[in-house]
Amino acid sequence: MSLNDQFTQVATSVRNWKTTPSNDENLALYSLYKQAVFGDVNIAEPSGLVEKAKFKAWSGRKGISQDDAKKQYIDLAEQLKSKYQNGTPPFISFAHAVLSIS
Repeated sequence: MSLNDQFTQVATSVRNWKTTPSNDENLALYSLYKQAVFGDVNIAEPSGLVEKAKFKAWSGRKGISQDDAKKQYIDLAEQLKSKYQNGTPPFISFAHAVLSIS
């Protein structure tokens, strides 16, 4: 399987995870994805809080080749996969624990 095919397959898988990674993990995935698809940041710095965080994360990847960003994205997604792919959302786990207490 080519790197592009593997990247596309993994990116699709990440979008279908049952639970959401932490903010830091999401920013890492986001920034690697943007670097892999678009290369170095190519937009002006936005003003919104969330948008600035995304911009800063992507800017931090400046200089990484698109192929290297794809490899890093795949590696990170594989590390996080077992944690989020089939996970139970934390509030459900908590509710289950509370309701199970005798």
